[in-house]
Amino acid sequence: ELDELRSISENAGAILVDIETRERERTQLSTLRVKYNRVHGYYIELSRRESDQAPADYQRRQTLKNAERFITPELKEFEDKALSASSKALALEKRLYEALLEKVAADLHALQRSAAAVAELDVLASLAERAEALNWVRPQLVDDEAIIEIVDGRHPVVEQVLDDAFVPNSLHLDNARRMVIITGPNMGGKSTYMRQTALIALLAHLGSCVPAASARIGSLDRIFTRIGSSDDLAGGRSTFMVEMSETANILNNATAQSLVLMDEIGRGTSTFDGLSLAWAAAEHLARNLKSFTLFATHYFELTQLPEQLPGIYNAHLTASEHDNRIVFLHRVQEGPASRSYGLQVAQLAGVPSSVIHRAGEKLRELEQSKPLAPSATPPSSYAAPSPAAAPAQASLFNEPNAIELALTDLDPDELTPKQALEALYTLKKLT
Repeated sequence: ELDELRSISENAGAILVDIETRERERTQLSTLRVKYNRVHGYYIELSRRESDQAPADYQRRQTLKNAERFITPELKEFEDKALSASSKALALEKRLYEALLEKVAADLHALQRSAAAVAELDVLASLAERAEALNWVRPQLVDDEAIIEIVDGRHPVVEQVLDDAFVPNSLHLDNARRMVIITGPNMGGKSTYMRQTALIALLAHLGSCVPAASARIGSLDRIFTRIGSSDDLAGGRSTFMVEMSETANILNNATAQSLVLMDEIGRGTSTFDGLSLAWAAAEHLARNLKSFTLFATHYFELTQLPEQLPGIYNAHLTASEHDNRIVFLHRVQEGPASRSYGLQVAQLAGVPSSVIHRAGEKLRELEQSKPLAPSATPPSSYAAPSPAAAPAQASLFNEPNAIELALTDLDPDELTPKQALEALYTLKKLT
């Protein structure tokens, strides 16, 4: 009954077309139409010329100048249903739903336990299938030891979308090794390395296998992240304000049992402001909170922190350069990075060569100069390192060699054949 009412309510137009088709075939009247208006409801309309041929079961409803309108028992029955179908369907559905609730209530507890069991089985089966299909391993969870030890960990999502083989990396954090300062080039894999660590820790804590060769993880209370850049303009917060709000949340709430990921703190303000904030935040995490921390940065000055505070170590993502092209190796190694390869990444992104060339010239000037802001004073906690102490980034462009200088002095239009040959021999000697 409910289905019929819903069908009438939703498919009234199709039903009217069907009635019209059948009546036209039965009466053979070409001007026959089934119509509706709010005043008279549903009716069959015939032209004045054909109205005298209407069947006996057609009851006249209205006479117009050029047409007659009729009603039939079938159309009247449909009208009664159609005009009240929606309200009747709603009332019937409510009655059926209430009857269902009464029937279910008797077995509610058993049904809820069954639903919970099916949900749990669904989660465990999905995790098991992923572990089998993606070569995940069972982690070792330890409650009596503060440790995160991951051997050949992988990012579960990035690994699946890469065309090339994913490069796995290991991590070891314990009571004596609480923070790792991670440096290296943009696009080198710092964020991937940090996020895969958090995902492996999270998967292990929820009872899943993990994407690694092996993993041993102690109890963590929370995972904090400060990764990426976004703003909240509608809320009146700039990108840097959002960054600082997230940093404040971490510094105010993290504990020694927390895992903290800090990616590029201080990049939204001036160089010395940003460097000072990054240094102080890392120092607070290491000295006061003692959280397990992965701290990615392009401020090479922070690589001096291990010399001043215990429990901090340097690591970097490797890359190599060939013919002014950068190749990311995505391998984590101990020690600080020597370069950021910012110009090479900009070149890969398609920045015009003229801009890259000018950036290379400016970089050489800055590397040969004193600190970027002579008037700025580093914070006292920073043991007075200066930006000049950072490892210099090698230039993307080499100085002109002897052959290039010799070619610059040549004017082909002014050379005789003999002079051209002599110039060729001279260039050959320079190789």
